[in-house]
Amino acid sequence: MNRALWRGFGVTIVMLVATFVSGQTSPAPQTDTQIWNDVQFSVSLGKTVDFTLLGVLRFGRHVSRPVDERLGVAFSFKAGKYLTFTPSYLNIGMQPYEGRIVFENRLSFATTVRFPVGRFTLSDRNLFERRIRHPGGDSTRYRNKLHIEHPIMSPKIKLSAFVSEEPFYDWSFNAWVRNRFAIGVTKSFNKHLATDLYYMRQNDSHTFPGDLHILGTAWRFKL
Repeated sequence: MNRALWRGFGVTIVMLVATFVSGQTSPAPQTDTQIWNDVQFSVSLGKTVDFTLLGVLRFGRHVSRPVDERLGVAFSFKAGKYLTFTPSYLNIGMQPYEGRIVFENRLSFATTVRFPVGRFTLSDRNLFERRIRHPGGDSTRYRNKLHIEHPIMSPKIKLSAFVSEEPFYDWSFNAWVRNRFAIGVTKSFNKHLATDLYYMRQNDSHTFPGDLHILGTAWRFKL
């Protein structure tokens, strides 16, 4: 009788501990509010080639801490008036939520067509990227970004409004897994400096957090 009593008491304790631990483990969040900051420094290597240093810092977990840091390089090759080829490399560290840390090396190749239509400027970027991640499996993605820009206010102010849409296809899932929609303004200060200020909405069915509200800035310096 005593042995059975102690066995029952032990089972009860184990169940209580398991319940307590499970209650302390928060599920991965699906949504977040973030601030993204991008900086680019470009230098011309000739009439048709530019070299660019890339830096990215993103604050997440409802803008409470850094969750994404990136450093990289890119080359831009102009093929005629409207076409540009851009190979690039990024080293990435991510902490999207507590207990999750990912390191990634990303190789990308983009082809961008950019041309005027009246007072509008349209660009269509087709990008393939190979993601080498630890932990987590490697993956290959395709991204198509359509960007439409139009000048606003006086031409002397050099201010433009833009909208963009970018769906992602991931061969790891054989599915369109993500979409980004952005709206914002671009300000050109001079031939050496321009900046973007935008709001972006991201929806992702396979990443945590996948659904994001984003306020972002991008600074582009041309040396």
